[in-house]
Amino acid sequence: MMFDPLYMMILVVTLALSGGVSLLVKSRFAAGQKVNISSGLTGADVAKAILMDAGITDVKVLMHQGFLSDHYNPLNKTLNLSREVYYGRNASAAGVAAHEVGHAIQHAQGYFPLWLRSFIVPAANVGSNLGPWLVILGIILMSAGRALGYSIAIVGVLLFALATFFTLITVPVEFDASARAKKALARMEVVAQGREYNTVSGVLFAAGLTYVAAAISSILQLLYWAYRAGLIGGRRD
Repeated sequence: MMFDPLYMMILVVTLALSGGVSLLVKSRFAAGQKVNISSGLTGADVAKAILMDAGITDVKVLMHQGFLSDHYNPLNKTLNLSREVYYGRNASAAGVAAHEVGHAIQHAQGYFPLWLRSFIVPAANVGSNLGPWLVILGIILMSAGRALGYSIAIVGVLLFALATFFTLITVPVEFDASARAKKALARMEVVAQGREYNTVSGVLFAAGLTYVAAAISSILQLLYWAYRAGLIGGRRD
């Protein structure tokens, strides 16, 4: 199955897409680090200021190891910023820190897409890991003349569809967090209009594209597994 030319083509496309977007993000982030913000605030200062402005007092801002490992953890309400962002006094640090606060605000306000994404995480994890193997098992059984194989393959596709849905719902969640970040940064005058604001926008847009790339990759794989299971183009038993 792994040597199927169609699968290999999809793999090449998805790797090229994710690799290109990753290079863009790193390039934009590095460029943003060269643009110091006029307010002089560090990423940690920015995060704390926006949290206070939003009336959120139960979220801790912590430093986290790892390059671009920044994330908000809704389970323990911690905002985890990488060293570059935590101590940075530049457009990239301000943008990333504000973006993560955007997730904290989503959580505090009960933003439905964020809740939905969190709710389907367990099923999505199972689907991404188990789904393809069930499709393969189903195909093997179908080739041996076992009618049960088709049903197993269908279950595999449905499970993988949950993983694909997770990547799709992540896109609006991430872009909404970025929109909240840019609005807060401008309103609170953390970054100046013009070069500073435009640089922040560029960094956050590039970061958002990583989730678009992940969604496209997952859709392509879902279509492939649906095709192999016989849901597209007819059964192949």
